Amino acid sequence: MERTLDDPVTGRVLDGRYEVGMRIARGGMATVYEGLDLRLDRPVAIKVMHAGLADDADYVRRFNREARSAARLVHPNVVAVFDQGEDDGTLFLVMEYVPGRTLRDLIRSQGAQSPKQALALAEPVLSALAAAHRAGVVHRDVKPENVLISDDGQLKVADFGLSRTVSGETQHTATGAVLIGTVSYLAPELLTDGKGDARADVYAAGVLLHELLTGVKPHQGDSPIQVAWRHVHEDVPAPSRLVPDLPDYVDALVARATARDPDARAADASVLLHQLRRVRNALAHGLAEDSELTADLSPVRDVVPVEDGFGDALEGPDATDELEEADRPTRFPREGYVVAVSEGVPADAAADGELTTTLSTSDVRRVAEHTSPTTPQASSAVTSAARRSRRRRALLPVALVLAMVVGGLAWWFGLGRYTTTPALVTLTPAAAEDRVEEAGLSFTVSGRDWSETVPAGQVLRQTPGAGDRALSDERVSVVISRGPERYLVPELSGLEQADATALLEETNLQVGGVTERFSGRVAEGVVISSDPVVLTSLRPGSAVDLVVSRGQRPIDVPDVTGLPQQRAERRIDNANLTATTTRQNDDDVPRGQVISQTPADGTLFRGDEVALVVSDGPELVAVPDVTGAGVADARAEMEAAGFRVATRNSAVYVGLQYVLSTDPGEGSMAPRGSLITLVLV
Repeated sequence: MERTLDDPVTGRVLDGRYEVGMRIARGGMATVYEGLDLRLDRPVAIKVMHAGLADDADYVRRFNREARSAARLVHPNVVAVFDQGEDDGTLFLVMEYVPGRTLRDLIRSQGAQSPKQALALAEPVLSALAAAHRAGVVHRDVKPENVLISDDGQLKVADFGLSRTVSGETQHTATGAVLIGTVSYLAPELLTDGKGDARADVYAAGVLLHELLTGVKPHQGDSPIQVAWRHVHEDVPAPSRLVPDLPDYVDALVARATARDPDARAADASVLLHQLRRVRNALAHGLAEDSELTADLSPVRDVVPVEDGFGDALEGPDATDELEEADRPTRFPREGYVVAVSEGVPADAAADGELTTTLSTSDVRRVAEHTSPTTPQASSAVTSAARRSRRRRALLPVALVLAMVVGGLAWWFGLGRYTTTPALVTLTPAAAEDRVEEAGLSFTVSGRDWSETVPAGQVLRQTPGAGDRALSDERVSVVISRGPERYLVPELSGLEQADATALLEETNLQVGGVTERFSGRVAEGVVISSDPVVLTSLRPGSAVDLVVSRGQRPIDVPDVTGLPQQRAERRIDNANLTATTTRQNDDDVPRGQVISQTPADGTLFRGDEVALVVSDGPELVAVPDVTGAGVADARAEMEAAGFRVATRNSAVYVGLQYVLSTDPGEGSMAPRGSLITLVLV
């Protein structure tokens, strides 16, 4: 393949091993090509970083570190990273080649998916992200373009090569730019703080699920800054606004995943995967409603007091109006902070508005502030808020007088009979009981429950709550923490897959990815191993990946007919099969060669038998004694014995036409069908 002027990388052999082929996609920081691993003779995908990046030592170190991080991810739904390197200033990453199309291609061609199909497509994406999060890796650029659909229908998540470890801080370049993902899938905290953890991937996956359900992105605008502003200041709309009759619990799943407050989302993709599977199960059972599931999934939204322009705290209906028009304030990104939209977009993605874009510092400040990209509406909202504030100040004296009257009446009608419930959370039961009795109340333990935040043996929650009013001697009930809810991975090796699945469910765990592998020792359908391994402590709902046996690997039966016996047996032995032989005469096949085999083709398993029939050559027959017989009689007897006959005169021939002798002589053994010569006298 020759290098072209249009693309100087095409045709190169990187690191003396990887031949670069046709370009697949081009993004802001890299171009992806088809390639060939010349050493292993296998197709690969090669991501080549754009020229000049190798000159940045910090970038090279980060690139190498993140490539190694991505290479640790081994999962059936993750595009494998094979190698990384540098060749004459060219940084490159070698990945698994997945022929097929992207999830973006599917959305373009089919539009919105049915709820069942949308969840079925999202599940392997979350399974891949869950594996990454367990390994401490955040993807940071989850989008349909990075989800590949192979020709056999398997989904694989790509582009972990530019991910970051969960514990890593967002790194700035020398110009103050930071790579944080494609604008349509950005979590709000990435825009306001420039930092994100696994919950940023959860947000992007929620946006992707919304797009699968509706066929469109939830936030759109005329420019990237408008889209970014909406991610920070507007909730993702419910998919049911565009898809009638969508169950409430599906809306709740999307709302939970795309909550603007990271603390309201699933902690990582493993949790979201568990939630999605609950929703898939409800859909599979045809449930139009499931109030308990909807309540479990719906994010908790707290109404926080908002300061108006004059420092007054807004509460009640006014606070709600104010929040709807101006939203809560968010802190500014630090000076010099620039948001860059990541690379990795296919060359034909311009129609989707996903081309690489850089937002200026002023743009970012507009995203973080209340100011909408469409300023007339924002100005109108501020003016309305100011008018409401003036009305409240005018009514304030009246409200104060009414409050004093109501307070006096409340005290008069028995307010003094109440006491305040003390705060008991995180106290030991004994200390909590002492504090309750000091307040003149009675104490009881109503139960125990799991907690990720309160250590075992301490008060987890109380009723009435801390600071609530309670009648004297009223009973205060507390729930004691059992500590974090964890379950040990059971021994799964040797179980049928169905039994392993049932055992995991009994243990409050679930099956993650299932990889099938040939095994000569483990029967088909039986679990070979699990990941994490047995006795690993996991959160409820965590996924456990299984390796399940496909049984023995089938072996193609080699064709050895016509070969010498020794060569035929050696070839069968090399195929890990067993040869047995029998011998028989054959007029056509030379002695020692294979006449036939059973089976003649198809497949067998290791150690199975291939029966060979080996030729002993033609059958040997004794030459009859025809000495003294006439020519006609001698010929007839020889032909009856299976020989061909010829004649010749002897040295003493006198014309009598009697047989003097035969060649070969009478009584000798000759192959049936061979020539016998009659010597005449």
